[in-house]
Amino acid sequence: MHKIRIPLLVKVLIAIGLGIGCSFFFPLPLTRIFITFNDIFGEFLSFIIPLLILALVAPGIAELGQKAGKLLGITALIAYVFTLFSGFLGYFSGRLIFPSLISGGGVASAAIDDSGAIQSYFHISMPPLMDVMSALILSFILGIGLSKIKGGQFVGILKELREVITMVIDKILIPLIPLFIFGIFLKMGVEGQLAPILGKFIVIIAIIFILSVILLVIQFCIAGAACGRNPFKALWKMIPAYLTALGTQSSAATIPVTLAQAKKNGVSDEVADFVIPLCATIHLSGSCLKITMCALAICMFSGMPHGIDVFAGFICLLGITMVAAPGVPGGAIMAALGILSSSLGFDENLLGLMIALYITMDSFGTATNVTGDGSIALIMDKIHRRSK
Repeated sequence: MHKIRIPLLVKVLIAIGLGIGCSFFFPLPLTRIFITFNDIFGEFLSFIIPLLILALVAPGIAELGQKAGKLLGITALIAYVFTLFSGFLGYFSGRLIFPSLISGGGVASAAIDDSGAIQSYFHISMPPLMDVMSALILSFILGIGLSKIKGGQFVGILKELREVITMVIDKILIPLIPLFIFGIFLKMGVEGQLAPILGKFIVIIAIIFILSVILLVIQFCIAGAACGRNPFKALWKMIPAYLTALGTQSSAATIPVTLAQAKKNGVSDEVADFVIPLCATIHLSGSCLKITMCALAICMFSGMPHGIDVFAGFICLLGITMVAAPGVPGGAIMAALGILSSSLGFDENLLGLMIALYITMDSFGTATNVTGDGSIALIMDKIHRRSK
């Protein structure tokens, strides 16, 4: 008998539905059991975030730095610029559109504030080994330093630490996320704070989907202008990769299809074989767009600061952190938790709400990432041909 694997998205949607439904009849003592679990899970999440950043970012930077070559440097630069562009596009679009949808700051913070009437039965403190910003700075120092000295043994240690943390994400965090989200929506429902949030979030998700399509059009227009190609024909040829990513929810698993479609767009085998697998790791424009817009929406709901002075640094750090995103469903949001916490001040409950929002859009975010890889491949092919 084959085990039936339920996609993470389905699990999260079921958790949200059950959380809302159970909030109508769960007695307070039973509700407090799930609130207690969320409190413990939130503490563990706070503990693991600095380790997650160190284990993912440091070896990712070290490995990129050790791969010498002009082609890699230019590809990484274009991928980072595209990712930054998507983040700022999401931010300014959200600032323009969201105010008409979101009113009454503080609604979300009131809904998920731990100081409310419902409290956990007990609390277990799990102090992190270091704060998030310290972990980020240490990761950059180690990653850049090890890439310069060609460190071998220590890079190997960091890679093993990455394997351990990736296993923690894959075997502990991701499986428990639906239960965590269930507890969040159960608490929000019991406290009567769901109505002003859910309807608006559905509209926000639709807006982000539309904007992700606009992002792809812009990326291929840039590639078309650089290469003298029809951008819409080039984008159309990448549709099979987009549809495949919708099903796999993985950039890595979609590489064979993305590679084939890039070559059909006229990208040489030499460039495509290098750029497409690399961009599957370092180019996450769709994910950056989603995370930025979801974070902005939650900040507006919660009455938190959301000016450009706050989000500019967040987006720049997010673009770097996306390089370290592990190749599991929801991996990008896991890698971004530390930045959300340090730059925007998200607590465990806001992080849980952020995870729920992100995962509901995980499929088309991944699809946007891999389709955009085709535009970078076109640009790199033009650069490569000129350099010959």
